[in-house]
Amino acid sequence: MTEKFAKVAMLTAGMIVGAASLVEAQAAQNCAPRDKVVERLAVKYGETRQSMGLGSNNAMMEVFASPASGSWTITVTMANGVTCLVASGQAFEELAEALPPLGDPA
Repeated sequence: MTEKFAKVAMLTAGMIVGAASLVEAQAAQNCAPRDKVVERLAVKYGETRQSMGLGSNNAMMEVFASPASGSWTITVTMANGVTCLVASGQAFEELAEALPPLGDPA
């Protein structure tokens, strides 16, 4: 029984290490220095920054989009300058909606 437990424990540990490596590999593929990401979005997709915001962890969230093609990309840039792609898609539309007055139910 102890030998079987040891084999199961080693298999589980191997799966955990493999999963962690996969996550690191995916993160490395979707992240790069900000200037390279911005250049790639501009050159390959015609996207420019449309909006931005600062998160509580000092990460900057940006939305890039191409009004011509409708493609869009959301990125997050960490304090160390590394930018990661978070989401992307099609059918971007710029809206100019007036916000409801404070206290007014939407």
